[in-house]
Amino acid sequence: MLMLLTSMAGMFLAVPGMVPLDVLVLGNLGIGLVASSGAVVNHLIDRKIDVLMKRTHNRPLPQGRVDPKHATIFAVVTCVTGMFVLLFWVNPLSAWLTLASFVGYAFIYTGYLKRATPQNIVIGGLSGAMPPLLGWAAVTGTIEPGALILVLIIFAWTPPHFWALAIHRKEEYAKTGIPMLPVTHGNYVTKVHIIIYTAILAVVSVFPYLTGMSGPLYLFSALALGVGFLFWSSVLMFKQQPSTAMQTFRYSILYLGLLFVALMVDHYLF
Repeated sequence: MLMLLTSMAGMFLAVPGMVPLDVLVLGNLGIGLVASSGAVVNHLIDRKIDVLMKRTHNRPLPQGRVDPKHATIFAVVTCVTGMFVLLFWVNPLSAWLTLASFVGYAFIYTGYLKRATPQNIVIGGLSGAMPPLLGWAAVTGTIEPGALILVLIIFAWTPPHFWALAIHRKEEYAKTGIPMLPVTHGNYVTKVHIIIYTAILAVVSVFPYLTGMSGPLYLFSALALGVGFLFWSSVLMFKQQPSTAMQTFRYSILYLGLLFVALMVDHYLF
């Protein structure tokens, strides 16, 4: 749902008025279907390690509620359907960008990077940052600087968002052999990285205002939300309690959702 919110934000910010209804519905339908297929592939590839983690052990594949062959068929049908919708009812650019995001997340990140490097979430985060560009391209059929700024915001947001969860689930990741940063370099190094990336995010988040994409309402929202994220990152760094990592993770989700809502509201009010 958060992904579709950022996709819609890309659509609304791409035009001065209302997004055509057919593009709004069919564009998000196609993007959502292909992204869902990517999630299924993620479950397929990770089913043997998912059973070892409390966060994921109850997924359908580890529990045997869904057969891997059936999941594979479902992933293929879902992806093909989403691509058909985008290719024939939206535009080819949005379709191919969505497919590239699918390949990046499902195969490059999940299939390789996740197991290859503790910087997995940084490198692989680009595919997860694509939805605003996909929505923008669905409306305009082009790749424009404004869309890339939105991608950059999510790209900077992804590491502190996921590393907070990784700190909370450190022991589980260690059991699976996944080289998450807290496992390979420890919590302190991970917290330093979170602080750095949160500061970068705070700077990047004001780019829409600096480039004229948004007005004062968004600027105020971005600064306030950024201060909140820096606060939680600092608490995690200097005064961590058992629940702090998950509180930081949950705030990061709220942060991104409210930031993109502020972008859309500002776009139509100012």
